[in-house]
Amino acid sequence: MAQVISFGLRIQCSDTRRISSERLKVAKPRPKSNTAIPTGTRWSANRTHSINLEISPHRAASAVRLMRIELGGAFADLLNEKGKGSGDNEMGYVERTLGFRTRDLDDRDLRLVTDIVGGAIRWRRYLDHLIVSLCNDSKTFKSMEPLLLQILRIGFYEILNLDMPPYAVVHENVRLAKVALRPGAGNLVNAILRKLVLLKVCVQEKNSLPLPKVEGDDRSQARALATLYSHPVWMVRRWTKYLGQEEAIKLMMWNNSVPCFSLRANSGKGFTRADLVMRLKTLKVPHELSPHLDNFVRIKTGMQTSMVLGSDLCFQYSPVLNFWICSLQIVIQAQLLKEGLCSVQDESAGLIVSVVDPQPGESIIDCCAAPGGKTVFMASCLRGQGMVHAIDINEGRLRILKETAKLLLVDDVITTVHADLRTFAKNNPVKSDKVLLDAPCSGLGVLSKRADLRWNRSLEDMEQLKNLQNKLLDAAAILVKPGGVLVYSTCSIDPEENEERVAAFLQRHPEFCIDPVGKYVPSDFVTEAGFYLSNPVKHSLDGAFAARLVRSIPIKMKQMKITEPQSKERSPFQDQSS
Repeated sequence: MAQVISFGLRIQCSDTRRISSERLKVAKPRPKSNTAIPTGTRWSANRTHSINLEISPHRAASAVRLMRIELGGAFADLLNEKGKGSGDNEMGYVERTLGFRTRDLDDRDLRLVTDIVGGAIRWRRYLDHLIVSLCNDSKTFKSMEPLLLQILRIGFYEILNLDMPPYAVVHENVRLAKVALRPGAGNLVNAILRKLVLLKVCVQEKNSLPLPKVEGDDRSQARALATLYSHPVWMVRRWTKYLGQEEAIKLMMWNNSVPCFSLRANSGKGFTRADLVMRLKTLKVPHELSPHLDNFVRIKTGMQTSMVLGSDLCFQYSPVLNFWICSLQIVIQAQLLKEGLCSVQDESAGLIVSVVDPQPGESIIDCCAAPGGKTVFMASCLRGQGMVHAIDINEGRLRILKETAKLLLVDDVITTVHADLRTFAKNNPVKSDKVLLDAPCSGLGVLSKRADLRWNRSLEDMEQLKNLQNKLLDAAAILVKPGGVLVYSTCSIDPEENEERVAAFLQRHPEFCIDPVGKYVPSDFVTEAGFYLSNPVKHSLDGAFAARLVRSIPIKMKQMKITEPQSKERSPFQDQSS
């Protein structure tokens, strides 16, 4: 069986090690003798604000960023930091964490940090397995300081996946460990990385890397696959149950490959896809038109690829990943996003809006709306007529939605409501033409872009999410007028969050029935039950699901004839909007 190696986006603490929040605070003078010194950071009063030009800046920044991500305080993709200031921000974190600065990060350094951090996160389980194997002592690994472990992960990723001289990788990471920690830590890094370099030299030989074999009972096979493809065991077992082992492996290969990205032209500003294509050609960004959506363009060099262990590609620098980073960075630096001319949005999300089918003049409620990608897309479809009421429990994310709507010039047809959907629906039984519930979910369909989620999710989370999805569906149903449409969507591929939630809802609400989505999306995305499903392996898009449900019209209402105009009542959105 081919073993898969490709690497890349955020992380959570390992189960066996937790980092005290004190460790990443601003460097302080040496503590008194009776004060415990946090492990993993070398404290020295004369090192604060010093500059060390011998330390590799991208490795120092990567190590610190991985530390921050483990505490939930950062994202893995530096491109989210709007370009120019991100280098200064990262070096500021290095200084506050390690007590010294390196030279400033240039654009190449930032791309390397994005690549390395993403790789260390995505392949965490695989890398840790190799580190444990080369330590020859599990106790050494379990007692390893978090910063030391991050440095080793960085070194392993660079040796296995980047086209860098191995001796330079060893030397630079050893130096970082010695300066950031202590000489003994550098010696340990040196010994372990040199073992890996020797294994890489004979990697073409069978079983040269200490990898588990896929054999034994179902549990043993799941554990081996979880290590080889760097996923939690429970996910491997779940996907093997629903998809079969072969399809589960393909899905994990997709999750471990380079993520693809699409841009949506903002028609709200009169900016068409043809205009976007012209700008991309001018910027020399390779691209191709979406075959599914008129407003979307794919960043061509961001198309998803994977590499196989043992092939010549396995140990070469990933040019595809670097190109999509460059391409996206070019788009950002050209101000296309800042000017509101386009947005980064996956086609799978755009197809959910197609299932809603927003029409001018309609009243639409977007439940759990923030940060608002689908909200503003639906608003642009209204062409200035109608209203999208965006409800979300998170006020800060709603603020971002409002700013985005203003930037894209669709704020005149969007009203934001800061509220818990369950409370709002109970207290304000307003009826709308269409209601979109893009429900909180496991995110198992977007693990390619959000590699951190695989480590953040647990089997217990799935049960809690299903209960929440049931309650939100019941609340959203209240807001649908007779004859209106309720669209339930997720970015998950798990049937328990998708088809099973719809089936349970229909049992509780017989007044709703399924409206097959074949009229709204290409037939290739339509399931036998009439739902929309984007399969990452089949469609090369993020995984997503949507069900279109229509509320029946009571017979009495059908027979009723309105003989006089009804008085206009004050909309509850006028009281709740912010």
